[in-house]
Amino acid sequence: MVLEGLGEALRNSLRKIAGASHISPKLIKELVKDIQRALLQADVNVKLALELSKEIERRALEEKPPAGMTGKEHVIRIVHQELVKSLGTPRVLNLKSQRIMLVGLYGQGKTTTCGKLAKYFQKKGMSVGLIAADVHRPAAFDQLSQLGKKLNVPVYGERDSKNAPELVKNGMKELDEREILIIDTAGRHSLDEELITEMKDLSKIVNPNETMLVLDAAVGQQAGPQASAFHEAVGVTGVILTKLDGTAKGGGAISAVAVTDAPIMLVGTGEGLNDLEALDADRFIGRLLGMGDLQSLLERAEEVIESDKAEDAAKRMMSGKFNLIDLREQMEAITKMGPLGKVMEMIPGMSSMSKGANIEETQKKLETYKVMMNSMTNYELENPKEIKKSRIDRISKGSGVEPMEIKSLLKYYNQMKKMMGSMGGNRRMQQKLIRQFESGDMKLQ
Repeated sequence: MVLEGLGEALRNSLRKIAGASHISPKLIKELVKDIQRALLQADVNVKLALELSKEIERRALEEKPPAGMTGKEHVIRIVHQELVKSLGTPRVLNLKSQRIMLVGLYGQGKTTTCGKLAKYFQKKGMSVGLIAADVHRPAAFDQLSQLGKKLNVPVYGERDSKNAPELVKNGMKELDEREILIIDTAGRHSLDEELITEMKDLSKIVNPNETMLVLDAAVGQQAGPQASAFHEAVGVTGVILTKLDGTAKGGGAISAVAVTDAPIMLVGTGEGLNDLEALDADRFIGRLLGMGDLQSLLERAEEVIESDKAEDAAKRMMSGKFNLIDLREQMEAITKMGPLGKVMEMIPGMSSMSKGANIEETQKKLETYKVMMNSMTNYELENPKEIKKSRIDRISKGSGVEPMEIKSLLKYYNQMKKMMGSMGGNRRMQQKLIRQFESGDMKLQ
């Protein structure tokens, strides 16, 4: 999970609010201390952590809840809003024909990120070409070529060349018909004069629409100075933060870069080519707090389901009018959407089940649910409300499970239906997701 430690600490803090009988100044101060501790442990800048927690405390003590919102919901909403604000306003990567040059120090993951970025645009239906402009590291061309083969994307490089500017000129001519050109450049152990000169020369030739700095999240708060230095040297337009999964310093990297002139635009959340996503502050923080990210879940579903089916499924999900047939299809689609843990992070209330033994348990439970649904008639699948005792007993015998398991499936279905129905309006959805904290994470029963 992205910033697993920070997310778990923040969720534990919010559960104190959710489980309290009433909101008191003392409880709010305890919450603020917990949040401070969580941010500092995630390597967030001390000054920023203090400013953020003080603003949360001020608003929680002074502001009155909006009409229709409880005090608990209001406090949790404030925490969410302030954490989102701390990330700044990331710029969206344009989906149009363009040239993108990746820059960064040695070992930050530029070459791998080239492949991920190519996949990102491929999924948007765009043609991509890669140029291997790192003439100082012999393995760079081979690595990029291997990624190109996996993606069926052309890669231009010249194995014996030591002239990066000339190579890039040739590559741009060779791949001129491609909508997206991604140029992988060389790195150094430090931002020295030689590297700066080469980056400037390449930038003049490429005239990139985007000059993106690739940063390893593990560098923590040093990400800020690096981002500022590269921005001053070659005019960085955005940052791609890599290896954000599992790093204790991810909070420091995010907060450090967020206050520079080079906003984080994309984050790498794993080793796979699909593990690159746009940084949407609201969604990102929602996942950290266990509120899920239903919009991203729908977008990922659309990538693996036929477009017409995806549209119909999305409409049913948002209206809350889907049945057990839809639920079964969704479960089958989940296996195509990537690691179960990452998918579950996007489902409100299921973040605590997105790792370790819980994942295996959940996987088995989903398989059992599919077996049960395969033992139902079409009428039962289309009309779950009609599944009463006699039908439960028959389904139980047919699927080889206890009647309680059938009831568990029906309870889970009703929870999902209610939750998907809450997507009818943004404010209403936010309030319903926040209320989950009052009863803890929603689980597969």
